Amino acid sequence: MMSTSGVDRSAIEQIVRQIVLRQAGGSTTIPTSTGSSELVVSISARHCHLTDEHVETLFGPGHTLTPKKDLYQDGFYAAEETVMVVGPRKRMLPSMRILGPTRPRSQVEVAFTDAISLGIKAPVKHSGEIDGTPGCVLVGPRGVVELNEGVIRAARHVHMNLRDCDRCGVSNGDYMKLRIESPACTMVMEDLLVRADDAIKLEVHIDTDEGNACYLDGATKVELLKQESCSCEKSH
Repeated sequence: MMSTSGVDRSAIEQIVRQIVLRQAGGSTTIPTSTGSSELVVSISARHCHLTDEHVETLFGPGHTLTPKKDLYQDGFYAAEETVMVVGPRKRMLPSMRILGPTRPRSQVEVAFTDAISLGIKAPVKHSGEIDGTPGCVLVGPRGVVELNEGVIRAARHVHMNLRDCDRCGVSNGDYMKLRIESPACTMVMEDLLVRADDAIKLEVHIDTDEGNACYLDGATKVELLKQESCSCEKSH
């Protein structure tokens, strides 16, 4: 029988908290050198966005999403509802959270390891750019939706209001680099698309694989740096 007398309970609680945050799409606030007081870096766990029509197909006529948890950006939320996502050869993710509000087109966002689990070669795309992407089947308690396209690995990006853009010398559609400093793994992520809006709050979105790779939970400092061009474009 394993002894637990030497276990650090606070360390266990920290690990559990990190897992729960990651599953819910948690955020980490750490010091930044962008000129603002703080930068929220959010790990965007796998999730989907649905149209009103698909919500009703999956959950019943007249059904609307039920907010469960507000996200960092005002007006956005994680819904109570989840769906099963089925890929080729019946490989599946049994419970994927739906984010609201609804959108004009349904979309499933996964990390690389999620795509492997589904057996889908999901391309890296910016949110909403789903033309020609792989599809999947969504299963809800009242129905099934077959998506002909819409499964992507969401490209990392940064939401910025216009004041932050002016401070950093960037505009909507530009690219930035994110430097994450931590005792275990200091690294730089390139090609963060700037998505600017005057009503938005400063926030970086990366997926779970990226959050694990940079050990975001242990980060002590981040820097948003201007990037002259997108390296992914230069490689084409």
